[in-house]
Amino acid sequence: MIKTEKQFEKFINNLHNQNFYDAHEDLEVIWFERRFEQNDEVNLLKGFINASVSFELHKRGKEEASDKVWKNYLKYRDLIHFINSSHVEKYSAIIKKIDEVKNSFKDMKVELHA
Repeated sequence: MIKTEKQFEKFINNLHNQNFYDAHEDLEVIWFERRFEQNDEVNLLKGFINASVSFELHKRGKEEASDKVWKNYLKYRDLIHFINSSHVEKYSAIIKKIDEVKNSFKDMKVELHA
């Protein structure tokens, strides 16, 4: 449980610092152990990983691939409303951080085209 919380914090910090590849790795550790479970919580984790991959692709200028992976994240994001987990509060914080990062990309596009 403590390992999981630590990984969530690392994920959030790496998103904040735009270390998206590292963020992906932070959650991959948790998801990989549970990848064969068929439940909403595991899919939500997969969605968070997809978000960080989407950001890394965006950072590398691969917009089409980024958009495709982002859609996978969106497919899983609302699963937070259906899970019964002690991590729901942390998952909400992760979604908030993901939204902040995504919005910062939108702001950058506006500045670049202004």
